[in-house]
Amino acid sequence: MKKYQSLIFIIGAVLLLFGAASYITNWNLSPYIYCIGALAIAVVQIFSSYKGNNVVLKRLYNQQIFGAVFLIITGVLMFTLPHGNEWMLTLIIAAVIELYTAFRIPQEEGKK
Repeated sequence: MKKYQSLIFIIGAVLLLFGAASYITNWNLSPYIYCIGALAIAVVQIFSSYKGNNVVLKRLYNQQIFGAVFLIITGVLMFTLPHGNEWMLTLIIAAVIELYTAFRIPQEEGKK
């Protein structure tokens, strides 16, 4: 199952990046591609939640899910505000949260 989660996450990340980058060209399918990628990443992160007793890891995994929610909110903003750049703010917030947890989770798991 872990192998499939990694594959879905990688495909979702590529779709997310391609959708966000092609949105600048005003391509009509960009928000759809972005949302599919964001949903794939969110699903993988929700199903890979932490089930142990470490409070720090529980907090980090919850922050990771919070970042995935911001990715989905970004997709919604791409649809509702097609001529504005407000979606970039939520994308930056999501990126910072995801980047922080991507470095901190392996660091905390290595302390065991």
